[in-house]
Amino acid sequence: MGNRTPLYDTHVASGAKIVDFGGWDMPLNYGSQIEEHHAVRRGAGMFDVSHMCPVDVKGSDARAFLRHLVANNVDRLTQPGKALYSCMLNPAGGVVDDLIIYFLADDWFRVVVNASTADKDLAWMEKVRSERAFAVTIAPRRDLAMIAIQGPDARARFWQVRPATQAATEKLGVFFAAAAGDLFVARTGYTGEDGFEVMLPAGQAAALWADLKAAGVAEAGLGARDTLRLEAGMNLYGNDMDETVSPLDAGLAWTVDLKTPREFVGRAALERQVADAGARKALVGLKLLDKGVLRSHQKVVTPHGEGEITSGTFAPTLGFSVAMARVPQGVKAGDTVQVDVRGKLLAAQVVKMPFVRNGRSMI
Repeated sequence: MGNRTPLYDTHVASGAKIVDFGGWDMPLNYGSQIEEHHAVRRGAGMFDVSHMCPVDVKGSDARAFLRHLVANNVDRLTQPGKALYSCMLNPAGGVVDDLIIYFLADDWFRVVVNASTADKDLAWMEKVRSERAFAVTIAPRRDLAMIAIQGPDARARFWQVRPATQAATEKLGVFFAAAAGDLFVARTGYTGEDGFEVMLPAGQAAALWADLKAAGVAEAGLGARDTLRLEAGMNLYGNDMDETVSPLDAGLAWTVDLKTPREFVGRAALERQVADAGARKALVGLKLLDKGVLRSHQKVVTPHGEGEITSGTFAPTLGFSVAMARVPQGVKAGDTVQVDVRGKLLAAQVVKMPFVRNGRSMI
């Protein structure tokens, strides 16, 4: 038996197919993964993301600690509630984890890390803290549940069932969060759609889930979450990057700040990679032109050398298969490459990501 979120019994009662995900018993789907996918694109769907781990970083050195810990620059966070996406790196420049940081006060930031890496992340954060004796506390908030409500109707459905939150959240910009009573509501997500990610006391999660379901918000599992995030061109830790892969090779150069004179873990390695650009890889989008389905680890053949698919799937919104692939420098949008699918070389076109945004095809 794996770890269970406060909504586990709710998922079982809804007939969810339960699978292991990073040591957690989580819903893969509630019947039709494709219907769940379309519900998010066309209306509103909700995901239990309580397996992810919010971590409160508090203390007089909170900003200095995070400035050293992550590759993006937390000095960009000046407005309360503003969020920043970044990666923690190891000294070799590999990605320990990708995460979101929320600025709550000068001495209080909230960091949300991935479920499968949470224990490792907490140990790494403590190691970095202790090496320089930063005056901070690092506290995982397992007393909180997290529900992501996503889709063009998501915010309206949330306000419908929790009207007291609307005043505090209706003017939230994208990548901002605000407290609304016991709830911490962030206008963030992992689907390419608008919506909220809500952190709330674990004991309140089942009631919110039930109220949203009664309001017409579809229950959605990990299967739909994966196809949605891939259509949106969003990386998955463990697939598209890990401790052996630099953010520069994972399409995440935009999350790295090398312009300001700020020392952070992994900076020296990234600067060496920038200097040796010819050795770097590119993360590109692929659209399959032949019949079939693209999957991770399939070989990609290009005029510049071989690459590999990191994430691939059939895209329900588009009606064909798409993928992310790490390929040699020189491969560019518009090129045609070949993918080894079960021993057959199938044609695919290199395209810009995202594939889908706000329910619309971008290719």
